[in-house]
Amino acid sequence: MNNRFPSVPLITSDPYFSIWSPADRLYDAETVHWTGQTKRIRGIAVVDGREYRFIGLGEEPVLVQTDLEITATSSKYVFEGAGIRLELTFLSPLLLTDLDLLSRPVSYIGAKVVSTDGKKHETELNFYFHCAFSKGNNDPVPLIWGIHELDGCFAAWMGQRVQSPLGHSGDNVSINWGYLYLAVPDSRGRVFMSGAGEELCAKLRFTETEGEAFFAAAYDDIASINYFGETRRGYWAREGKTILTAIEEAIDDYQAVRERCSAFDRELGAKAAAAGGADYQRILNLAYRQTIAAHKLITDENGDVLFISKECFSNGCAATVDVSYPSTPLYLLYNPELVKGMLRPIFRFAKMPVWTFDFAPHDAGRYPHVTGQVYGLYSDRMKDGETYPHFYAFPANSNIYDLRYQMPVEECGNMLIMMAALAKAEGNAEFSRPYADLAEKWTQYLVEYGADPGEQLCTDDFAGHLASNCNLSAKAIMGLVSYSMLLEMWGESQKAAQYREKAKAFAEEWKRKASRGDHTALVFNRNGGWSLKYNLIWDKLFGSGLFDETFFSTEIQWYTKQQNKYGVPLDSRRDYTKSDWILWTAAFTKDKAEREALIAPIVAFLRETPDRVPFSDWYDTVNAKHYYFQNRTVQGGLFMPILADEWAGN
Repeated sequence: MNNRFPSVPLITSDPYFSIWSPADRLYDAETVHWTGQTKRIRGIAVVDGREYRFIGLGEEPVLVQTDLEITATSSKYVFEGAGIRLELTFLSPLLLTDLDLLSRPVSYIGAKVVSTDGKKHETELNFYFHCAFSKGNNDPVPLIWGIHELDGCFAAWMGQRVQSPLGHSGDNVSINWGYLYLAVPDSRGRVFMSGAGEELCAKLRFTETEGEAFFAAAYDDIASINYFGETRRGYWAREGKTILTAIEEAIDDYQAVRERCSAFDRELGAKAAAAGGADYQRILNLAYRQTIAAHKLITDENGDVLFISKECFSNGCAATVDVSYPSTPLYLLYNPELVKGMLRPIFRFAKMPVWTFDFAPHDAGRYPHVTGQVYGLYSDRMKDGETYPHFYAFPANSNIYDLRYQMPVEECGNMLIMMAALAKAEGNAEFSRPYADLAEKWTQYLVEYGADPGEQLCTDDFAGHLASNCNLSAKAIMGLVSYSMLLEMWGESQKAAQYREKAKAFAEEWKRKASRGDHTALVFNRNGGWSLKYNLIWDKLFGSGLFDETFFSTEIQWYTKQQNKYGVPLDSRRDYTKSDWILWTAAFTKDKAEREALIAPIVAFLRETPDRVPFSDWYDTVNAKHYYFQNRTVQGGLFMPILADEWAGN
């Protein structure tokens, strides 16, 4: 099979209910949470009375895996042996235009059995889900479990007898509260607790030569997010709906949902092929479920949508601005309401007394606690599992944030650009009007400090502080453009013109100081060095025209020359890169061949990386090893070429 992936998404619902297979074949490794913690699913087929394994490790002989296909919403395996072919599909129906479906914590596992030898075979498929789904792998707390007879299905459940909902926070952690459910339509199988007392089992029966069946896996987290002191549940439960009702609806909706997902997969596949070819299709199919399931969709006390990201394998922050910023292309394409859901927590925290700065915050908490920024504290960093105080309630004189570790220009630019991009997507800026005072304050910060930023961090903070960062200055320019767009939509044309002129003046000075002939510099004040100028893609998307086509063409040609086997480095200092930023720069050009030249090395990375982790955005372009980051929502940025093409046609 020439379709190797570093890790395959199986169940992708939210940051806690997220299960992957870190192997080429589904039976070559245990299934894991995206952190790498074992969350074991065993799959055993009983064909004519003999057992064969198809998921997870074990001693049984295997049904041989012969194929694997990943689409945007599903992972499809094919196995053969014992006279049958088994087609197994893991479907997570994350359709961005349907928030109820998107947030429903239910995934489907579908199976089709076909005879390959012309004989009739009696087949049972047994799926065992270990209790580690709802507790730590070595947690000694005893379990409780049961079975419900629902409308059209049976549902078995299990969880810990002692629970502390929202009892921890951090990065390298999974959930240890709530309840796992397996539900089987009453006509095709049953659910039960296995003899060992530590596994739920779903059994599907096939008594004919051919047949199809499915079951659903669901997780009720009971409490999803601490939102500034209020416990909020998932969006799906906002009107008092229970998990049992959600499961009944999911079982009843299966055929219709499967058809809708197939239609979406085809639609996205066509767009990806047109924008960047077959390699680009492969990239987006692997990224799609990951970037969505790194969020939790909830509402606030007013019923407004909140789309809370987890900064996976970085520091576990919640609602991080410089994670939301790169992820937005996917959501601008399919549902701008979710971009609003990213912005609302930051707007709210930025107006609280404890945040005394004239620039935008970095985050609004550490997942699942949205209780105030945790990045750049004076105090020691909390360990995984520990929880921070409720910073949102602290007074203005608390002085808890260390200015050295903030990202002032970065986050001001990010927030303003996201506000303007949202306004362009919706055709109006009414959403941002109540936050005009923040937009004004953040813009003034960029006017004062953005032209030639001092030594400070940018979103690529792993690279360290950098003074006179050309790419960061480019973001400041686009922040000024963004504010002028908002002002124009608010009817303040004269003021908008002033900021357009300010942006133009900044841009002319930028080009004078950054130009090095056939490329642009890493920093203004010295020769040597270069960087990906991904922030300038907004000049094309917004139609601001500060940089001409010659500029973008020259940059693309330079990046192509700097490529290593697995991609263009982020800048000249190191060989590592960020795949999301490569795709932003690929959108500089409409030439498909130029785009494909930048895209192909990313697919090579996916095929050849030695690290079996969910799609990492930060990796080495020489040896294909990943750097820490995995399962991050920033891979929504990989959709930038499609967004650029669609907005160019408007």
